[in-house]
Amino acid sequence: MTTTGPRVLGPVVDDATRCIHYRSELDVIAIRFACCGEYYPCHACHAETADHAATVWPRGARDERAVLCGECRAELTIAEYLGASSSCPRCGAGFNPGCALHTHLYFEV
Repeated sequence: MTTTGPRVLGPVVDDATRCIHYRSELDVIAIRFACCGEYYPCHACHAETADHAATVWPRGARDERAVLCGECRAELTIAEYLGASSSCPRCGAGFNPGCALHTHLYFEV
């Protein structure tokens, strides 16, 4: 892949951080996991390729840059991402609204 910015680990299928598990037009974010500080496209990618269990970001870490937009490569804070929900506040790329179903896998709710 020929991207700039942070590396994204796991079975990534394109430069916009889509993976083998989630690869619709709107699946364009990666999460920096609290446990290792590494970006993965999704919880399943982390589970399959990391050598440790995932941990969620605590509520007090909302200012951490932990979400990567695969379109513009902006690193969003957790608060920015949770507040935006449907699109990147930097470039306007649409985010998958279904990601909200997995919030608890990444962030303390």
